[in-house]
Amino acid sequence: MLMQAPVTVLSVSPFAEDHEVLAGIFHPYGWMLHRASTLGAGTRFLWSQSISLVVGERDLPPHTWRDLLVEVGTIPGTAPVIVTSRHADSYLWAEALNLGDYGVLAKPFNVAEVRSTLTIAAFKWGWKRASRCRVSPGAPDSC
Repeated sequence: MLMQAPVTVLSVSPFAEDHEVLAGIFHPYGWMLHRASTLGAGTRFLWSQSISLVVGERDLPPHTWRDLLVEVGTIPGTAPVIVTSRHADSYLWAEALNLGDYGVLAKPFNVAEVRSTLTIAAFKWGWKRASRCRVSPGAPDSC
């Protein structure tokens, strides 16, 4: 496994079944899942906790994944965002990746795809974060 530290994931989705499926996928690996049903609840949680990854539903009425990406970007040191959707078409993939997301997960979730996507995103984020720490040691927001 690429990750040595415990992986903590915030799932932001109005669908309780998404949280349950992800919890079932993560449990055997010791990953922790935190749940938020709205963008506001997810944002408040991110300001109070350190998270390895954020998994957000494409539609977060009255918001969208783009709003989640903007909110996450305002929080120093926040982890990558991965979008989930039943309609994960090539347009969503291209738009999400161009705007800075780390991936898109199609629903219904495939266990291997979820693990692979999240592990790679967490690894890339950890590597980028470590690189920033080496470049500017002691900088308050960089490590």
